[in-house]
Amino acid sequence: MSTATTTAKSGNAGFAKILPVMFAFFVMGFVDLVGTATNYVKAEFELADGTANLFTTMVFFWFLIFSVPTGVLMNRIGRRKTVLWSILVTLVAMALPIVAYLLFPMKSTAQLVLIVISFAFLGIGNTLMQVSLNPLLTVFVKGDKLASTLTTGQFVKAFASLFAPWIAQWGANSIHAYTYTYVDAKGQTVEVGMWWILFVIYFAVGILGYILLAFDKIDEPAPDAGTTTIGKCFKLLFSDRIIMLCFLGIVAHVGVDVGINAQAPRILMEHTDIALTVATNATMVYFIARMIGCFTGGIVLQKISNKLGMRICGVIMTLSAICFAIFALTPTNPPQWLFWTAVALVGFGNSNVFSLFLSHALMYRPDRQNEVSGLMLMGLIGGAIFPPVMGAAAGAGQIGGILVMAIGCVYVLVVGFAYKVLEGRKA
Repeated sequence: MSTATTTAKSGNAGFAKILPVMFAFFVMGFVDLVGTATNYVKAEFELADGTANLFTTMVFFWFLIFSVPTGVLMNRIGRRKTVLWSILVTLVAMALPIVAYLLFPMKSTAQLVLIVISFAFLGIGNTLMQVSLNPLLTVFVKGDKLASTLTTGQFVKAFASLFAPWIAQWGANSIHAYTYTYVDAKGQTVEVGMWWILFVIYFAVGILGYILLAFDKIDEPAPDAGTTTIGKCFKLLFSDRIIMLCFLGIVAHVGVDVGINAQAPRILMEHTDIALTVATNATMVYFIARMIGCFTGGIVLQKISNKLGMRICGVIMTLSAICFAIFALTPTNPPQWLFWTAVALVGFGNSNVFSLFLSHALMYRPDRQNEVSGLMLMGLIGGAIFPPVMGAAAGAGQIGGILVMAIGCVYVLVVGFAYKVLEGRKA
């Protein structure tokens, strides 16, 4: 397997040298299946919007608890070992729904409990992975190329995000060994097949990812003997304006990302006659647009400033919010092309926001990268905050959820055009 050398550290590592790390980014993308799974579980157990969105909260709540401690853990066992532990926890998350559907009756309480526990493990594993995997890339890439390389990692991650709804849809329509029926909002009985084949496939892929990284040799910086503390991490967050603004940027990014992932199919179904199995295509369109955005960003961000990149992202995301609002406020027969345009715009615009804020924070404080990474990834708590708020706001109509999502879009726009707030000396 590969060995990261001094040349790798200087930024000249070829893609083959970081292939196991990039494969781990694919495993990182497993977390995005929560939006797809939530829609199927919601229908299966006949849950309300607000209740279903609590599943997303279950996944992303753990970023608030474990992000900073993971930054401290990295200083003791190293980044690579932390990533390996994260993959193991993610494998447990993939295994639990398989057990739930194979061993327990359909629509049973035990089945639902195991799914909820699975989402919790998925969140914990993804917290460990996000905090440790992103700074692991700094072993290979330095300086201005970090943002584009992080975006490339997000591009790889997006493949897992994209495949999840497609695999679930294929299983629901084609594999009828395990089926359930439900009555949709229009009073029609709908039969759904083995959508959870998604967990089986990703479980196998996760095992491969673990093996690749376990046999990889990475010459990463030595741990700092545990001198980092949780208290010092939070002091950095609340005492440094730039770190706080980057943190809020990541809150906005993931809030929009997860919120649209879960809410977009419902927006479409509320205003059209489209069924759930078709409406979930909105999630696929979102992630296709996000993949295109990541691929484009991996190239373009090497040639333009982060400031210009953030402004472009903010404008595109805000245009998306406007399109969603027009679609939802059209009283009868809203144009579907407007909905699909909005989904594509928010996917493309939001694709590089995470990398822009994270790379800015990591380069701003290179002396405290493990701590900064933990703090920034704590911002993924936005994935726990936005969806339930969007779900509650959508109780009075989907326009409420759209307005909540628009807050994140506008934040990116404002910071992009007031970029000076991100420039300054270390606190």
